[in-house]
Amino acid sequence: MKKYILSIALLVATIAGAKAQATLGIKGGVNFSKINTDNLKESTTAGYQVGLFARVGNSWYLQPELYLGSRGGKFEGSSSGNTASANGKVTFTTLNVPLLLGRKLFSAGSLNVRAMAGPIYSYNLSKDNNVKTAIQDFGEYKNSTLGYQVGGGIDIGNITADLRYEGGLTKINEKYGQRANLWALSIGFKIL
Repeated sequence: MKKYILSIALLVATIAGAKAQATLGIKGGVNFSKINTDNLKESTTAGYQVGLFARVGNSWYLQPELYLGSRGGKFEGSSSGNTASANGKVTFTTLNVPLLLGRKLFSAGSLNVRAMAGPIYSYNLSKDNNVKTAIQDFGEYKNSTLGYQVGGGIDIGNITADLRYEGGLTKINEKYGQRANLWALSIGFKIL
């Protein structure tokens, strides 16, 4: 882990040392998440995100973020053989740390169109699990997951807007094949 942190710090220092443009901002938005699972019907649930972002670079940039969010999913149905069922909703409050690599695709004055992708680490701060189930250990979720984000954004002056897809690389519950994924729309403001 120390090697990863040192590598990230070295990369940021190199970019900053090359007199790259650096910005810091606040962001907030909505997301629509779902937890895919084996043998049950899932549906989306709405959530939020609020936090900070930094952007280092110009045409190519590195964008680390730190934000608080909520995500989850709704479940309905029976497991194989209709011997057990699950109905309800689970919601997590998470601390999220994405590290995105981005590229400006179009720039004209204060207007920029961007694309970005990268890994995300999510830690579950709390869980609200009201799934009524006869399936043993269905709601035993991991405290942290790794995923990826891919999306696009637009900047108009100091205002920024992003639309991203987030997929799970690790399962939040191994036994039932549960993976979290979501669509997020956020608005931000560059403060530095």
